[in-house]
Amino acid sequence: MLRKFLSFIALALMLCAAQAQTYPAKPIRLIVPFPPGGGTDILSRLVATKLTESAKWTVVPDNRGGAGGTIGIAEAARAAPTGYDMVMGQKDNLVVAPWLYKNLSYDPTKDLVAVAHVAYTPVVIVTGVQSRFKTLADVVAAAKAAPDSITYGSPGNGTTIHLAGEIFNTAANIKLRHVPYKGSNPAMMDVLAGNVDLMVSSLPSAISQIKSGKLRPLAVTSARRSTSLPDIPTVAELGYKDFDVSTWYGLFMPAATPKDIVATVNAEVNKLLATNDMKAAIHAQGAEVQNMTPEQFSTLLKTDYQKWKGIVQASGATIE
Repeated sequence: MLRKFLSFIALALMLCAAQAQTYPAKPIRLIVPFPPGGGTDILSRLVATKLTESAKWTVVPDNRGGAGGTIGIAEAARAAPTGYDMVMGQKDNLVVAPWLYKNLSYDPTKDLVAVAHVAYTPVVIVTGVQSRFKTLADVVAAAKAAPDSITYGSPGNGTTIHLAGEIFNTAANIKLRHVPYKGSNPAMMDVLAGNVDLMVSSLPSAISQIKSGKLRPLAVTSARRSTSLPDIPTVAELGYKDFDVSTWYGLFMPAATPKDIVATVNAEVNKLLATNDMKAAIHAQGAEVQNMTPEQFSTLLKTDYQKWKGIVQASGATIE
């Protein structure tokens, strides 16, 4: 009996080793939980393209936008844990949304496994170049003079970016009116057209329009200035002490995905992130490379998950 058991264990180990050596044997689907054109989509397609080039894998982006990114995350959580479905998640839909949505179908700490952290980025408050607002102080003054008349767009309810606007409302003791969109791109089109006064955006979503001179950045919401926009002050520098909102992006797979597959993907992504080419490409999008082990990324997820519970509850924001 013992001999049979040991033989079974040896066979199982051989099969796991063979799986790791042959993975991936077919294309990997990368779920993008926002529509095309936004920061998540840009980074997802960059990772997919570069992995295809460097590792010779076939990684296929699949946009599944809606509900602040939660639809795409839910689809990833339901997928079979075979290593052929992964999702580009971020703070929005993994650590903020669970405390906003009352009937979310997934628990990010139980239904997903952290695979590879990709990048982090500040959030930026922007307005159209034709706007009357030249500084953040102009916005605050106008909002105090006419509460609930100044509008700001975001990529959707329940995103970190939406909450950044609500937290700023509290910090500045003003009332900006939130206008949610189904992704960053439609919000961007409306702020460029002057249909909304402001947009609160991830830097990757806004950086090209800022650099082209079509958007005017007023402030970044992170604790320190962005290396991509070193001349733009932080909200904290402008008088709102300890204001710090940023977001991160990373790859996740369904819970119970084999550990050897998780380790294989993590190693390839980290190898890619270490290249000067990838660092430059991510920095050009206004983000910063930050690689981690799966264990480190899992710890970040769980820490932020608990931290944002208090932030969301303090903001009073909820979504049915």
